[in-house]
Amino acid sequence: EEDRVDHIDLNFGCPMPKVTRKGGGAAIPLKPRLFAAIVGSAVEAAGDVPVTVKFRLGTDAGHLTFLDTGRIAEDLGAASVALHARTAEQLYSGEADWSAVADLKAAVTGIPVFGNGDVWEPWDALRLMRTTGCDGVVVGRGCLGRPWLFGDLAAVFGNEPSVGGAEPGDPPRLREVTAAMSRHARLLVDWAGPHGIKDFRKHTAWYMKGYATGPASRRDLQTITDVDHLDGLLARLLEEVDPDMTLDPESLRIPRSHRSGPRPVVLPEGWLDDPMDATPPAADSEVLVSGG
Repeated sequence: EEDRVDHIDLNFGCPMPKVTRKGGGAAIPLKPRLFAAIVGSAVEAAGDVPVTVKFRLGTDAGHLTFLDTGRIAEDLGAASVALHARTAEQLYSGEADWSAVADLKAAVTGIPVFGNGDVWEPWDALRLMRTTGCDGVVVGRGCLGRPWLFGDLAAVFGNEPSVGGAEPGDPPRLREVTAAMSRHARLLVDWAGPHGIKDFRKHTAWYMKGYATGPASRRDLQTITDVDHLDGLLARLLEEVDPDMTLDPESLRIPRSHRSGPRPVVLPEGWLDDPMDATPPAADSEVLVSGG
């Protein structure tokens, strides 16, 4: 029983062509028997470990699968479902259709329903829950470079989201952001090994968005080779600019990470010929992972 995860999340929301062209990610809910087989097997194998399921509206406006997908997940014992209220064709463009979250909540009544999409500030999450009746929110791009968003969410939710809690705190000043960056990088390297520092390079741009630190420092941060190198660059930055610099509030709603779309969904040849086909996708689709 030791060292077991708290829950297992099955993500059927990835819209990236490298995944969907092999029959993975957002392509799977187009085949309800295949989707059911995967969810059912996962729930059975997990035992008392909760299995949660995340998905999108569908692949495009002509193939909206989210209601059936949610019902199937509920029937097969999923602990909760989460809807990214965009189609795979939209990728990350446009606005999330929160009304669909309300529709899913009405269709899935026995387990919690979570909404996802366009939660950039704590008030977005509160508004999403109040307007749709959903049980909670899933945060994606909104927390990139903004890990304090979760503390803000806890503040505004209080003990009861329908009533609300307290005002969120002010965004951190630059010196506090650099401290968070250093800790984040160390945790990532501890988890992923030395190559984790290269993965952290993209995070530096997200952390710095909204702070007027200048292009030179941003370029330098894209060259970090280890955590000591990062710490040295951050220390120099705090000497060159005001360490008590505040965040430009206009930057809170600027998308970070994925911005692409819309784009037609790439599916395996003949994927839509027989929706009841339960043949699993190619094995190599499992190694191509992304968000959703």
